[in-house]
Amino acid sequence: MKYVIINGSPRKKNTWAVVKQIKKSLDGEFEEIQLMKENIPICNGCFKCFDGEENCPHFDKVNPLVEKLKDADGLIITSPVYAMNVTSLLKNYIDHTAYLYHRPALFTLKGLVVVTTAGAGHKDVAKYMDETLRHWGVNKVYKLSFACGGKDSLDTKAIDKVAKRFGQDVESGKLHSPKIMDVLFYNVWRRFALNEDHIERDRQYWRETGLINHDFAPEVKLGIFKTIIAKASLFFFKRLF
Repeated sequence: MKYVIINGSPRKKNTWAVVKQIKKSLDGEFEEIQLMKENIPICNGCFKCFDGEENCPHFDKVNPLVEKLKDADGLIITSPVYAMNVTSLLKNYIDHTAYLYHRPALFTLKGLVVVTTAGAGHKDVAKYMDETLRHWGVNKVYKLSFACGGKDSLDTKAIDKVAKRFGQDVESGKLHSPKIMDVLFYNVWRRFALNEDHIERDRQYWRETGLINHDFAPEVKLGIFKTIIAKASLFFFKRLF
């Protein structure tokens, strides 16, 4: 199995201690992306990525990191809590991937979110990171969030338990049914892609991938209930938009 680690911390302390413990439970090769060393310029909010990610002024910095995710089986993404949110390093990277909200692509990838804090906010930050990965299309997201005072205070048993579940899931190759909110968001963007006056790159992507013809990514089975929700939501969104 191939795992990509995106480290959103500028340091290798508590958060990285969790990652090192996780790696002990996983069998595979690991590629580390230390965002502190990538020197990605600040996203300037130009919206050019919506017209095509290659239009981003920082494409040469960002795209290779996104391509690594497309080739991975599992993603481990980390951040300590800074001012009750993710670090600026990770937020900047996420801002550069805003087009993936419009054009989700990582439907076979599974993720593990790691968050640590010396105080509070870890659960909310983990939730935000979870939602971000699911907007990218990530099939299943596991979460580890800790309030800790140092590497010696880490709950290694809890880390090992979640890491092993994550690793076994990645190795199984099984794809999980998405959450209902993921089905709804998928069909919102699917609906927009049907509009002649919508962003041309979005329309092109949904048609060329064939996603426009499916209630959800065809690799993933919805089941009868969520299929009904998908069809009903698309019908509703056609009337709403």
